[in-house]
Amino acid sequence: MPELFETYDDLDDAGGRLQAADPGERRVAIIELGHSGDPAAVKLLDSMVTDPDSGVRQQVALALGEFDGPAAAAALARLLVDPEQPVATAAADGMAELKDPASADAIFPLVAHAHAFVRMAALRALKELRRKDALKLALDALRDTDASVRVQAVGVIGFLKLEEAVPALTAATTDRDSHVRRGAVSALAFSNMKTAGESVVRALSDTDWMVREVAAETLGTSKAGAQSADALIKALSDEFWQVRLKAVRSLGILKVPRAVTAIGGCLGHPQANLRKECAAALGEIADPAGRPFLEMLVDDPDPEVRKNVRWAIQRMTPGSLAAH
Repeated sequence: MPELFETYDDLDDAGGRLQAADPGERRVAIIELGHSGDPAAVKLLDSMVTDPDSGVRQQVALALGEFDGPAAAAALARLLVDPEQPVATAAADGMAELKDPASADAIFPLVAHAHAFVRMAALRALKELRRKDALKLALDALRDTDASVRVQAVGVIGFLKLEEAVPALTAATTDRDSHVRRGAVSALAFSNMKTAGESVVRALSDTDWMVREVAAETLGTSKAGAQSADALIKALSDEFWQVRLKAVRSLGILKVPRAVTAIGGCLGHPQANLRKECAAALGEIADPAGRPFLEMLVDDPDPEVRKNVRWAIQRMTPGSLAAH
């Protein structure tokens, strides 16, 4: 953790060098202020957001990323609209690290900015702040013409985990952009609503395999997972092994005995990661019907697969500690 400046003289010294003619010297002073950890440094950094040198402004954005709270947020908000992209990018990254919910007040106006990058970065920052009054802004942003903005809007809604937003999230699972659909499917994991589960299950048939992958993973942790075992078993025949892997993992988490045969059928796949996941899932389910499948892999060429196979078989051994 950064140490506070030991005396006010240290802070004043760095502040004085902010007026140096050499941009390099100003940058060094800014770095020291950032590393100081002293909240009083934020005001000095804020005074430099209009420095004529873009390298200095970028360093200011990086230094502000060391701080939290409304004052730092306000300074970063000014840098986010900087005409130089490296400066704006550094400010966006700093804003995304803010944790103090009070910081949101300086960010809210940026959600309506003319430039998509600014709107996207503002919504990205609002996710971690979890302010309920950000919900309306995020819902409105789901209609944005820029997909990157809609992706971040889905993220804000997902972090808030409010059932009132489920209709908007379910609608977003059919967005024209696959990244938005992926985010919406993942965000629905928290919901108890029937429509949320139905939307995630439908996503197992999405045209984009990465959306299907997220859907398969989400069902392992969502409230709808236990009622979606048949859909997950069907996903074990997906053409992409990544989708199968997440479906297998979810079936293991849910401990679905009727999935044993279908999971066992994936154990012959050339992808070792999938075989490893299948062995782990059979161990989680711990149904003796899975043992014959596992025994075929005791000499698998991949050590991680063999390790999972041994563990899974032990889980099915009567009287073993792992079986209880």
